[in-house]
Amino acid sequence: MRDQLNSSWDRFRGLADEKKEALSSALSIQNYHLECNETKSWIKEKTKVIESTQSLGNDLAGVMALQRKLAGMERDLEAIQGKLDDLKREEEKLAAEHPEQEAAILSRLSEIDGVWGDLRDTLKRREESLGEASKLQGFLRDLDDFQSWLSRTQTAIASEGAATSLADAEKLLAQHENIKKEIDNYRPDYERMRGLGEEVTQDQTDAQYMFLHQRLQALDTGWNELSQMWENRHNLLAQVYGYQIFLRDVKQAEGFLNNQAYLLSHTEMAGTLELAEAAIKKHEDIMTTMEANEERINSVVDSGKKLMSEGNVNTDKIQDKVDSIDKRHRGNRKTADDLAGRLKDNLELQKFLQDCQELTLWINEKMLTAQDMSYDEARNLHTKWQKHQAFMAELASNKEWLDKIDKDGKQLISEKPDTEPIVEEKLGDLQQLWDELESTTKTKAQCLFDANRTELFTQSCADLDLWLDELDAQLQSDDHGKDLTSVSILLKKQQILENQMQVREKELEGLKNQAQALGQEDANVVEVDAKQGRVQERFQELLRPVKERRSNLMASKEGHQFNRDLEDEILWVNERLPLATSTDHGNNLPTVQLLIKKNQTLEKEIQGHQPRIDDIGERGETLAVAGRVDSEILRARLGDLQETWRDLKEETDHRDRRLQESQKAQQFYFDAAEAEAWMGEQELHMMSEERAKDEPSAMAMVKKHQVVEQSLEDYAQTIHQLSNLSRNLLTNSHPESDRITLRQSQVDKLYAGLKDLAEERREKLQERLRLCQLKREVDDLEQWIAEREIVAGSHELGQDYEHVTMLRDKFREFARDTSSIGQERVDSVNRLADEQIDLGHPENATIAEWKDGLNEAWADLLELIDTRTQMLAASYELHSFYHDARDTLDRVQEKEKQLPEEMGRDLNTVERMDRMHTTYEHDIQALSAQVKQVQDDAAHLRSAYAGEKAEDIQRHEDNVVEAWNALLAASRGRKQLISDSVEKFRFFNLVRALMLWMDDVNRQMDAQEKPRDVSSADLTIKNHQGIKSEIDARNDSFTASIEMGNALLDKNHHASDEISEKLSQLQERRKEINDKWKDKEDWLQLVMEVLQFGRDASVAEAWLASQEPYVRAGEVGSSVDDAENLIKRHEGFEKAAAAWDERFSALEKLTTLEQQEIQRKREEEERKAIPPSPPTPRVSVTTEDGLESASPSGQNQVTRDGDLVNHLEVIAQNGVHPDTESQLVSDASEAADGTGPESRKENVPALKTPQPSPRPRLDSSQLTKAQDAATVQLEGILCRKHEWESHSKKASSRSWQNVYCVLRNRSLGFYKDSKNAASGIPYHGEVPVSLTDAVCEVAHDYKKRRSVFKLRLSEGKEFLFQAKDEAEMNSWIDLVGRSISTSQEDRHAITPQGLTRAMTMPPISPNSGETVTLRRDKDGKEKDREKRFSFFKKK
Repeated sequence: MRDQLNSSWDRFRGLADEKKEALSSALSIQNYHLECNETKSWIKEKTKVIESTQSLGNDLAGVMALQRKLAGMERDLEAIQGKLDDLKREEEKLAAEHPEQEAAILSRLSEIDGVWGDLRDTLKRREESLGEASKLQGFLRDLDDFQSWLSRTQTAIASEGAATSLADAEKLLAQHENIKKEIDNYRPDYERMRGLGEEVTQDQTDAQYMFLHQRLQALDTGWNELSQMWENRHNLLAQVYGYQIFLRDVKQAEGFLNNQAYLLSHTEMAGTLELAEAAIKKHEDIMTTMEANEERINSVVDSGKKLMSEGNVNTDKIQDKVDSIDKRHRGNRKTADDLAGRLKDNLELQKFLQDCQELTLWINEKMLTAQDMSYDEARNLHTKWQKHQAFMAELASNKEWLDKIDKDGKQLISEKPDTEPIVEEKLGDLQQLWDELESTTKTKAQCLFDANRTELFTQSCADLDLWLDELDAQLQSDDHGKDLTSVSILLKKQQILENQMQVREKELEGLKNQAQALGQEDANVVEVDAKQGRVQERFQELLRPVKERRSNLMASKEGHQFNRDLEDEILWVNERLPLATSTDHGNNLPTVQLLIKKNQTLEKEIQGHQPRIDDIGERGETLAVAGRVDSEILRARLGDLQETWRDLKEETDHRDRRLQESQKAQQFYFDAAEAEAWMGEQELHMMSEERAKDEPSAMAMVKKHQVVEQSLEDYAQTIHQLSNLSRNLLTNSHPESDRITLRQSQVDKLYAGLKDLAEERREKLQERLRLCQLKREVDDLEQWIAEREIVAGSHELGQDYEHVTMLRDKFREFARDTSSIGQERVDSVNRLADEQIDLGHPENATIAEWKDGLNEAWADLLELIDTRTQMLAASYELHSFYHDARDTLDRVQEKEKQLPEEMGRDLNTVERMDRMHTTYEHDIQALSAQVKQVQDDAAHLRSAYAGEKAEDIQRHEDNVVEAWNALLAASRGRKQLISDSVEKFRFFNLVRALMLWMDDVNRQMDAQEKPRDVSSADLTIKNHQGIKSEIDARNDSFTASIEMGNALLDKNHHASDEISEKLSQLQERRKEINDKWKDKEDWLQLVMEVLQFGRDASVAEAWLASQEPYVRAGEVGSSVDDAENLIKRHEGFEKAAAAWDERFSALEKLTTLEQQEIQRKREEEERKAIPPSPPTPRVSVTTEDGLESASPSGQNQVTRDGDLVNHLEVIAQNGVHPDTESQLVSDASEAADGTGPESRKENVPALKTPQPSPRPRLDSSQLTKAQDAATVQLEGILCRKHEWESHSKKASSRSWQNVYCVLRNRSLGFYKDSKNAASGIPYHGEVPVSLTDAVCEVAHDYKKRRSVFKLRLSEGKEFLFQAKDEAEMNSWIDLVGRSISTSQEDRHAITPQGLTRAMTMPPISPNSGETVTLRRDKDGKEKDREKRFSFFKKK
């Protein structure tokens, strides 16, 4: 039993294990399928996300964002790839465990592989397209930026202002040059963009690429235009700058000219000689200033002409300025010359006046002497006589003064005629004063002579003898001077003696006169004559010796002067000869140069003195030839002079050559000394032990040494030139060749040693620089590592998602930059250190120490970076969940707030809202993935965190789920409400469309023209039947609308009241339109019968009128043949009359109108038979026509009857006489009213036996009005503009339109053309406007067009009409005004009896009478016509 129990238990356990394994296997399979479904859904979702980005990326920012998004998606794909690997392993395991389900298991994975492949292909294609799009968008952004810059630059160039001053011109030119620099800086960008654009658009035929190609062409055009604009603007600015400089110079020149003009205009003619001379001097200063400024003024003029020749934009202004400056300059020059001439003339005049004044003063002074009458006493009489003789001699000698002034005055008058008055006056005064002086002197002389004539004569002769003895003694002297000074003194004494002889000669003439006077008075005439003759003879004998002595003195002076000049020249030559023969050649270069200058000065003096030596030689030869001196001695002295002169010149030339050689040697020594000094300075610099402390100082020292080396290399040319100079001196056998050679060798050795020192110092400086550079690299890198360690060692993990994201991204970038840049820098420093160690640098130990410390710091930094990366990753994961949860919650709440409460006021709005809600639903569906992602992240984080963190995670998840569920519920409610609103507005639109259609049908029935004849009535009935067809065609729409409304009411729609109201209105309006159509149909049938009766009656009347002469004829025939013919004719008449019986019978039938009249009378008789009841009050309305309306139906009936009556004139136009039509229509109208005449049967006998009876007739004025109303008064094409729709509303369309206007029946109709007017088709369906209470006048307030008049209607409408000319406008205004007046008169006139109560068959005989009516011919003129009345009116 136990064994059995144990076996049963074992079997049970085995079965349970098998069941468990089966269930586990089934669970594994189900989990596999579930994971496959989830993975497939995940892959499809990612595919949709990738595909959803197709419409994005329209700009560079979008493309870059998508690229980052796809980069993040690649990380998701890596997770999917891991999931697929797990599924593949699970698939292999399950396929091995369940061979029977292997196909299903493999198929699921193959489906996932297919979807996975599609996802990767989609991602790859999208990445490729984004790469190209990124490149293209980048290019487009650069292109937009470049075009924007191009446009801004073009605008900047085009908007540069015009310079108004030189500073502005300089500023604008500088700004323009800066723009050029900017353009040059952008040129590489343009060329790069142009090449990239050609690459992008090459072999592309798409429209977008073609547009891009056009943009590139526009870019080329813009670039070229920019360059051209810059050049043009630069030329313009340069021209403006030149113009401003020209204006500045012009301003200065104008200042000069203004100053000159002021000075010239304010220079006055002086009144004295001193002022005149001062004015001349001042004017000379002005002229000097003008000459100094003339060059500047000419330069201004030349610059202006140059600007004009270059085509300056301000050529006209420059020309004006140049002409003005040139004209003013020439004017100032001419004014100055004129003023100088006037000043010189004034100076000459003042000199003349001064001379005149001095002479006048002298004459006045002498006049006092001449007027001295103190000679009455006898004593001293002879002395006074002698004094007076001297006074007279003085007067005689000064006579030349007067003559000179007179000569100068006459010359002044001849040269300056304008000075003639004042000069003549002065000369006259002087001559008068002189004459008075001479007269006074002669009078005094005569008085003195008369006082003691004999004594005076004897004394005078004695004095002359004494003087002649003295003179003879002087002339006997042989002293002709021992030297030049004594000769000059003797010549002066000789001149005095000759002057005295001239005075004595005049005294002799006085003695001669006195002798003659004494001879007449005294008897001792012989003695007087003898004395006078003896004195005269001695005086004449002494004249020749005086001349000889002068000649001897002059010859002596010439000889002494020659000797003096010869001695001076010899002395001058002897003085210069030591300078020329000097051996002092200088010890240095400045001394030599000074000696050369002195020698050159001496040569110039010798050259300048050569003419004097030549003149001395010529004078010596002349004296030798003349024999005045000893020729041998003279020629010997001249020879000595010439020989000394030649020696001086030769010595001067020799000294110049010696000085030149000395200068060359001293120049060499000087250059060599300078070279040695410079190289000595450089040698001290090369031997310096200064060491750089850091890299900048080391670099500076290296650069400085490079400069020194370069200067040393450059100095090689100086050394070479010095060497060439020494070789040239040696070649020319210079006296100091040995010294020069020694000095040159010293310079060469010093230069070679200096180059070696420079090479050594360069090596030392390079080693120091490399060490400093390595030190700087190590210090910088250690500092950089220390700064990075501070960042890497930070414990800041972020306060929120943005913060931690920023920290993570920055730290990732930091780590990436640190790893890449730092490793590269560390490697670079290690490499430099190794190189220095390998090269055996003196500081090897220090370099190795620097290297080890750097590598240790770098390893510590990398370790810190790894630690902080892990900490930030964990913090980012937590804050990312919080951020996603809050973001998802905000988006869900934002979407919930975006649900609008407004439902829209029409169908379009509601349908738009429906579409927006559909889009909204699609948008919120995208949130479902975020909500699920939040839930998954929360589950993952709850497993990693505990405590408050876990509770916080759970709280965020719950908030998101609750908000999501609330959003879904609100969206579904909104969707239902929008659907109901769509149905409601669709129903309203159908109802509105039907209502509008019924309004249009109602207008069509109201706008139908009144039938004028049978054909028009038939056409109107057909049109009315067409309206009925249209009404019937709309039955389906009515049915659908009613069914839709009922359906909405059955659904208990939220707008059931509005729907019910609209449905009721639709049904009522439909019933009204059907009733109106039926009433109009009945009315048209009545009118048709009346018109048919009138037509048939007219035809019958015409036949009766044609047969009436035959019936009334009394001829019975005069013979058998005639009688037989008459019988046959009568038989034919009877047959014809029998054929007309049927027509007359038809005319006797009652029309519908008459039948209605009979029925009305019968009902009236029945009512009369009923006992009368108390009357009930009834409100009646009297219309304008005097008719009383008791009810709306009665009013409608009256309206229709009025329409029949008003139809009189229309029918009259179509061939039926107005009287006939009035009778017919009146019968129909009265029958409709129930107040007509007797029935037609009662009038039938009148047809057979017509009796003449009186007939009411219209008078002439009423007949004319009726005829005018029935015809077209005026018609033609006018240009119309609708101004006002009502008194307070302007027309919506106020454009001018050409319309065909027809004025008739006190109304104005509008048609497209005359054809439509004849057919009765109005323009755009417009009803003819009534002219009742209208106003027509000229539009004086409208000035835009001519021949315009306006028509203002009573309801407020206003039209403008333009005629082709004034005459046509006046015709329209006249006829429209008459029509308006007629309508106003007819409204108040009493309706004629014959038009309202006409009989059916008027009892008037055909021959009873005639009446005259009016008609119009083609020209519109009225003609009289005769109308015969009979039983039936003529047609």
